[in-house]
Amino acid sequence: MTLWQIVILASIACLVLKFAGYLVPARLLEAPAPSRIADLLTVALLAALIAVQTFGAGQHVVVDARVPAVIVAAALYALRVPFIVVVAVAALVAAGIRLVT
Repeated sequence: MTLWQIVILASIACLVLKFAGYLVPARLLEAPAPSRIADLLTVALLAALIAVQTFGAGQHVVVDARVPAVIVAAALYALRVPFIVVVAVAALVAAGIRLVT
């Protein structure tokens, strides 16, 4: 099987899954449990993406300047600092650590 065949099959599978969502009754989606699961799943996927981008480099786990920058960003975000300030300070922390090492 070639790469293009795999991409086409994956695209078809995604399309079928999307259309299957329209077949689910509305009353099932309006129940509290599925609504709560959908909310929590979004947060979990975002957290996983942040973890992979912070600690991953190819197939290896890497601890470098990104880790303290993310920790500083999380702390500033918890203190309700404006987002642009959080991004700027985290970038400065990462740049400073890379400059020193």
